[in-house]
Order: sequence, then structure tokens, then C-alpha cells
Amino acid sequence: MARSIAGQSAPELEVSYWIDAAGNERQPVTLKELGARHRLLFFYQHWCSGCHSHGFPTLQALVKEPRTKCVAYAAIQTVFEGSSVNTPGTLPLDQERYGLKIPFGHEDRSSLGLYPTTMENYRTGGTPWFVAIDPAGIVRQDGFAIDVHRFIRAIAENSPTVQ
Repeated sequence: MARSIAGQSAPELEVSYWIDAAGNERQPVTLKELGARHRLLFFYQHWCSGCHSHGFPTLQALVKEPRTKCVAYAAIQTVFEGSSVNTPGTLPLDQERYGLKIPFGHEDRSSLGLYPTTMENYRTGGTPWFVAIDPAGIVRQDGFAIDVHRFIRAIAENSPTVQ
């Protein structure tokens, strides 16, 4: 399924279950709500070893990086297998484990397909999967990893006050 959408407009998020930065259930997050700024989406599954060994540590480092304070982040559990383990109840566990004070969403398989709608819309190849979106809403990077230095350079180029 993976076909990069870099260079294209980011699809709207169609995830119905979310928790806020404090772990409380909240209304669905939209790209508009995340703001007209750089946004980073992180797609994962609770049981994914690569998400815990690589994905979450990368996300955690970016969230803590002073040069990315102007970035809006969201983590989304896209469940395409293991739905008995990858549940909405694991969102606060992962949020707390990594000290991430960002919204977390949960989307299970769509009723019409094998994959969650978000995975289909963003053409992800599995998890972990990163999507970097610029202030104009264009996907600049997407894949199993993110080029952190390129992402930080893009922020600096579009945000003159970020040093």
C-alpha cells in the first residue's frame, strides 16, 4: 500500500477517538486545529516493537528539541492487526511511558476495508510511520523514519524566530 504522498496536500484526519495531552477523552483532532504551522503525525501500534525501539524515541526527541517548539504533534494508533491488543485503552499507557504531552488518536480498520481510513489516505506502509506537513498543508516527508535534520532545517527556514 505504501506510496509516498510527499508533495501532495495532507488529507484531513478521519480519526474519531482521541485523548488530549493529559490523557482525557476529547473531540476529534483536525489538521486545522493543529494550526497553519509545521505538523508531525506519528502512526504506530502499541504492540509494534519498531515503534518502541525507534519510532517513539525519535518522536520523543523531536518533541523535546527546542528548535521544534513551534511544531504541532499528534500520535495515531492505526490498527490494521492485533485489535485485541492495540486498543484505545493503550493510548494513555504509551503517552505516559514516553512523557508525550500531545494528543493521541486511535483508529481501527474501516468497515469497508482492510486498513484504517487514515492509513489508506496517508498511504502508510505500516508502523512506525512519520508524516511531516508544512504550514501550507503539503506533506514534505513520509515514511518509516524521518530525516530529523531535514525536518529541523525546514522549520528554521519557515520560522525565522526559531534558532
